[in-house]
Amino acid sequence: MKTPTFSGPAGLSRRSFVDNSIKAVAVMALAGMKPAVAAENLVNTNAFTVQDVINLVLKEGALTPISNTVDTIKSGHAGQQVTGIVTTMFPTIAVIEEAVKRNANFIIAHEPSFYNHRDEVNLVKNNTVLEKKIQLLEKHQIAIWRFHDYCHSINPDIISYGVAKKAGWLSYYKAKSTVLTIPKVSLKQLVQHLKTSLGISNLRIIGDPEQMCERVALLPGAAGGQYQINIASSEKPDVLIAGEVSEWETAEYIRDSRLLGGNMALIILGHAVSEEPGMEWFAEWLQPKLPAVKITHVASGNPFTWM
Repeated sequence: MKTPTFSGPAGLSRRSFVDNSIKAVAVMALAGMKPAVAAENLVNTNAFTVQDVINLVLKEGALTPISNTVDTIKSGHAGQQVTGIVTTMFPTIAVIEEAVKRNANFIIAHEPSFYNHRDEVNLVKNNTVLEKKIQLLEKHQIAIWRFHDYCHSINPDIISYGVAKKAGWLSYYKAKSTVLTIPKVSLKQLVQHLKTSLGISNLRIIGDPEQMCERVALLPGAAGGQYQINIASSEKPDVLIAGEVSEWETAEYIRDSRLLGGNMALIILGHAVSEEPGMEWFAEWLQPKLPAVKITHVASGNPFTWM
């Protein structure tokens, strides 16, 4: 990985330049002079480590440590200096390569790097795809931190807020509530709105395209069949909007519900694209809190194409 070029005075290292600048600011302060640049900004410029950024997220999010969390560093190390940050859903090969192009050596990803929930690298023996991915990360000294449990613990939930924001539903959104009451539209119109606002080419549905929808249960990602069915049963929304479902659980529940005379519909967005707006919003949330570091959202995209 190319080290950022230091353009300070000749003969001085970056550290020496920063130390001398801090001393200069202190002298100016004692003399009653107002420094042109704050010492804090000088210290912060290009001086954040991966752990510094993680600590900042936890502090700014008013988060307390979660025991047995999956939100751990998956690649790189806590002490490495951050040159730039990329947020994404899945740290795919394409996302890693884009981070390299942007001189960003820290990826904050919502979902796993190594194809299982806890990122166990030995879950499948002789996994050449995983091995090549690790080699790519090591070659470019890319750090990855998973931001999942803490992401959903911030109030409001980063993911659901980001999805509601991108869908234009913030005026109907309530923190810690899965149900939004939107202006009444047909299921067909709702599907088109989601495709357009979230940038999804195709959706799967269960329901009558002409039925009217007003109470919407928004469950991006993979909430799980038990949770999805519990929301469907207790909240009785007109439509359940999910990231992904187990087809033998939630989908069959909705089908039987309709066969028994119910009118609840189901819209399946796809896992990655359903939560991506949340990680896009996270980049917007974090950037003003870390102005010295460039933060960019790079979408991992939908892995599926339709024939």
